[in-house]
Amino acid sequence: MDRVALRGLKARGHHGVFPREREEGQIFVVDLVLGLDTRPAASGDDLAKTVHYGVVAEEVVGIVRGEPVDLIETLAERIAEQCLKHEAVQEVEVVVHKPEAPITVPFDDVTITITRSRV
Repeated sequence: MDRVALRGLKARGHHGVFPREREEGQIFVVDLVLGLDTRPAASGDDLAKTVHYGVVAEEVVGIVRGEPVDLIETLAERIAEQCLKHEAVQEVEVVVHKPEAPITVPFDDVTITITRSRV
């Protein structure tokens, strides 16, 4: 399976279990790796036979900006489900970063990584 990766998609969302997270929001960063067979698109140089990563990026940002959820696990699942709606995409790895998580000690990042497929 071939891979198309989108890294560092950024959007402000209002996800989290604490009222302050819901009210003020924070930046979330999303990395995607889409698994698909790119041979049909490459052989005919045809965008319709692959995944339009610009569209996927807009959809993911829309999900992050959209309806709030408590957990980044839920956010990652919603993103994966949307990616798999694209016919060419057979599997997806989603990493959601929450670099502004409300943690009381110094840290660089909090992430959840999930992999989902059509199988």
